Amino acid sequence: MASDEHISLSEASRRSGVSASTLKRWAEERVIPVKRGRWTPVAAAQARVVARMRERGHSLEELKRAGREGKLAFGLAEDLFPSAEAEVTIEQAAAETGLEPELIERLQTMLGTPAGQEDTLTFSDLEAMRYCASILDAGLPLVAFLQMVRVYVQSLRRVADAEVRLFHLFVHEPLIRDGVPELEMAEEMQDLAADLLPLSTPLFEYMHGRYLRFFIEQDVVGHMESELGRDTSIGRVLVTLCFIDLTGFTRYTEEEGDEEALDVIERFIETVEATLPAEATIVKTIGDEVMIVSPDPASLTEWSVGFLGLFQERPQPRVGIHHGYAVYRYGDYFGTEVNLVHRIVNRALGGEVLVTDRVAESISKNAYLETEPIGEVDLKGFPTATPLYIVRSAA
Repeated sequence: MASDEHISLSEASRRSGVSASTLKRWAEERVIPVKRGRWTPVAAAQARVVARMRERGHSLEELKRAGREGKLAFGLAEDLFPSAEAEVTIEQAAAETGLEPELIERLQTMLGTPAGQEDTLTFSDLEAMRYCASILDAGLPLVAFLQMVRVYVQSLRRVADAEVRLFHLFVHEPLIRDGVPELEMAEEMQDLAADLLPLSTPLFEYMHGRYLRFFIEQDVVGHMESELGRDTSIGRVLVTLCFIDLTGFTRYTEEEGDEEALDVIERFIETVEATLPAEATIVKTIGDEVMIVSPDPASLTEWSVGFLGLFQERPQPRVGIHHGYAVYRYGDYFGTEVNLVHRIVNRALGGEVLVTDRVAESISKNAYLETEPIGEVDLKGFPTATPLYIVRSAA
């Protein structure tokens, strides 16, 4: 097992960023699990965490107690990842990959390794830069590549954060409650993590391929059905934009409390995810608000009317929908048309679907829906009034 590897005190000091004299004191006071004075990568990793906690104001007694209770027992996970030891400079990486040093610094910053703090790269970093160079050599424009990297980073940060939090909630916390000894707990957690980690990559590849195939098909259909020639600006896409939120959610939280309010949000978002049309995609969630895009205004409007009938909890959802051009950047949508939809949903009442004339026109022959014009409505930030329609089930 890699956790049996022994390292010198000076190497433990280098890895943890803590002076050798402080490490010896922490080991003597049993803040760090060091047996017979033999330091390991695990002990160095735990010392690094202790140092961070000390900087945040925690006393050694608190940390010692946390160690006994197993709250610092994740140090063995250090063995699951390659060493972060720096090997090459940015200039050397630039010479080997053909990328400009400034671009490498920018990529390292985007990936979460600020070049201002680290002017060297590990061999893993260098390999990643080789992949980046190959993608650019294949012909993908730099502006598109940088956006793609940012989307990867944002998405995978959320994935990693969820993995750690869920592992903590459903593995680490139960072990602590059961009073499992610190070393045994750490070994159990390492064994489970070691079993799970190799499975994530093939699962990611499967899901990525599945969604990539789906969105390629959607893109082809979208090109065939869009009004070609209307807006040829690079980065602008014709899309149906939808915001859905919970009316009076702030007041509901004040009346019912945070936990009940969070439970409602969770059920709300889960119901949205479970019922959306196949071609629709959730772009993001912000509190009780969900942003959705779709190539098809009719199916999204039909779904929204059905959803409001399905989700009968208090507070009631409301929906705003518009079909138009939006600027696509970093996996998100921006621009005047997005702002318009946001203003529309804020004008809707609980249980109401409000749409623009473009959406109303797309559902004019839909036998399941009926529209009611409410006239031209002044929306904040827009110089001219916007014609809006309430959409209901024809039944």
